Amino acid sequence: MDALIVIFITGLISLFVGMLKKPYLTLGIIASGLVLSFCLQMNYGNYTSIFSKYDNLYFNITQLYFSEMAIGFTLLLVLGGFQYFKQDIEHTSDYLSLLLFSLCGAICLIGFTDLFMFFLGLEILSIPIYVMVGIKKQDVLSAEASLKYFFTGSFATAILLFGIALLYGATASFNLATIQEAIQSGSYSEPMLLIALLFIIAAFLFKVGAVPFHFWGPDVYQGAPDIVMAFMATVVKLAAVFAFLKLYAGTFQFLSEFWTGALNIAIILSLFLGYLSALRQTSFKRMLAYSSISNTGFALFALLTTSPSSAGSLWVFLVAYGCATIALVTISMIIHNVDDKIAAFKGIGYKNPFIGFVMIMSLLSLSGIPPLSGFFGKFLLLSNAINDHLYLVILALVSSAIGAFLYLRMIVLSLAKETENTVEKYPISILQYIVLGVCTVGLLGGWLIIIL
Repeated sequence: MDALIVIFITGLISLFVGMLKKPYLTLGIIASGLVLSFCLQMNYGNYTSIFSKYDNLYFNITQLYFSEMAIGFTLLLVLGGFQYFKQDIEHTSDYLSLLLFSLCGAICLIGFTDLFMFFLGLEILSIPIYVMVGIKKQDVLSAEASLKYFFTGSFATAILLFGIALLYGATASFNLATIQEAIQSGSYSEPMLLIALLFIIAAFLFKVGAVPFHFWGPDVYQGAPDIVMAFMATVVKLAAVFAFLKLYAGTFQFLSEFWTGALNIAIILSLFLGYLSALRQTSFKRMLAYSSISNTGFALFALLTTSPSSAGSLWVFLVAYGCATIALVTISMIIHNVDDKIAAFKGIGYKNPFIGFVMIMSLLSLSGIPPLSGFFGKFLLLSNAINDHLYLVILALVSSAIGAFLYLRMIVLSLAKETENTVEKYPISILQYIVLGVCTVGLLGGWLIIIL
């Protein structure tokens, strides 16, 4: 709770500091607030907080790890995207503050204990993103993406609210522990509860961008600024997937026979439709959006088992996926890929060996090549499900081969040698070096993550 308060206050302070039109001062305040909140989460439970009696938010060791990951990713995105945001001095603090306010919603989604806090967290997470997607006011694609995301997001929220209302009607409670007790004891209205589960799972599949509710993803990713797209693909996705895991693999686990079938279909469709669609793309953002759909399919494997290790496996997978995504988006900003073309990465390994190396590591990790972190994340998720869902694991391996072809094709493009006359060096800021360095450590340290 203390970390949440610090993040919120930091966002408010940065809004007022923005009137001074000093972007680096705003950056210092925001970075300090994020570091402080990260430290508070690391020391959660080691001191007595004035908010300790507030029981609508609770963080066990797993939730602390996920909240720390969300804070860490946000810090990397703030540092990596600062070169873009500082171009508009008038609104630099506004943009960065909106990211922090959205992060507050992500923290609530990770630590909620009742459906009130769950819904508040989801809306606090989403509303700033509706604004951020459309911040490029002169860009038609940005305006279209913002409007499309707002309307489809509102529709998903309405479905979710209807599901929550039915869930309350079936169990007479919004508290997760009470709902779980009612399900275990059988003291609930079965038709109403089962319909509620279907509505809620549909809303969740929309929020995480899984098939068949993925249609908004490519257009929104393409229209959003690079750093906002990266925030959606990492922080928003990890918070939504973990909330999904908490509800369905936790509270609703005793009804898994009912909802697992629908989830299996969503996983299979996401795995194949995402990668197959990504193969046809020439836009970098749309390619990343479609590959994100397939990676969501892998993340959903965590819901198929009640094993205590499923959350840990999901954490490793999301660390690898997040580091790779942030690195690729940062590289796209470094090379000024304004036209959003995959072809812009051609020969980048010759133009700048460092960013070429980071790009190759990111793509290999997304492919699941050992010994990178992406391999360990996929391996852990699939190994947990192999006993009860062997056919799904086999299909996931087939889709991984398709994904490997997609990413290896980009690696070949990045290593394509150009004539000396076209070779140019890309300027990289100190902050971008830090972001790429941290992401590389995350990608190369998969074995260390498991040991820890």
